[in-house]
Amino acid sequence: MSQYILSAVVGIMIFFTIAVAPTVFSVLPKEWSSAYVRKFFPKYYLILGLLCFIAALISADQMLTFGAYGCSGLFAFSLWVLTPRINYAKDNNLKKRFGYLHGLSVVINLIQLVVLIYLILKGLN
Repeated sequence: MSQYILSAVVGIMIFFTIAVAPTVFSVLPKEWSSAYVRKFFPKYYLILGLLCFIAALISADQMLTFGAYGCSGLFAFSLWVLTPRINYAKDNNLKKRFGYLHGLSVVINLIQLVVLIYLILKGLN
């Protein structure tokens, strides 16, 4: 069951990256897309973090448990540490800080995606 949950997390992450984000920024005016992203990301981090936490709780595989808890922790970090700092930097026109923090959030998301895909593929063997 844990692998199914993590597969759903990966699917959501990929769908957002490929379909939602590019569409939001290409279709909506800048102020609307910015407002949308501010409302979306806390829910994204919270839901995906909870799903990873649940997958870790119910897993019998030690590596999957460790990886899912790690990803859950990174979602929590992104939600409660990075997001407020990113918003503050954006609100105060701190472009360099915003770029660094946003880049860090992208790297964390990529690391999570790689870890989760690895755990899913490992479980298929």
